[in-house]
Amino acid sequence: MTLDVEFLSQFTGSANWYRHSLIPRVLYTDGAKYVADVAGAYWLLDYIAIAQRIETAVRAEAFQVWKLAVKNSAATLTCEDGNDRIVHSKIISFTDFPEPGIILWCADNTIFLPTEY
Repeated sequence: MTLDVEFLSQFTGSANWYRHSLIPRVLYTDGAKYVADVAGAYWLLDYIAIAQRIETAVRAEAFQVWKLAVKNSAATLTCEDGNDRIVHSKIISFTDFPEPGIILWCADNTIFLPTEY
């Protein structure tokens, strides 16, 4: 499974918004859904959505930059405030998400690709 970076750049807005099944107030866009479908990464959308509810530092940020950095089948997932300040971090000991990873944004309880802003 490979994420085509050029294909990801086609997502410049979203025709659809999908409601997250676990945290219904969180939505995600066509681009985020594509990433989850192609990379088998609904777990990533789940983690971001759940963090909106249970992580106080994450919830306090109106705009969030979620960076999944993947190397050798392991990863680090960080949430930044948009000014390179990490407010939350998680070590993932194994993942099959393709290297080098992905960046997703979250604002107004909506998860999306940076190109969809």
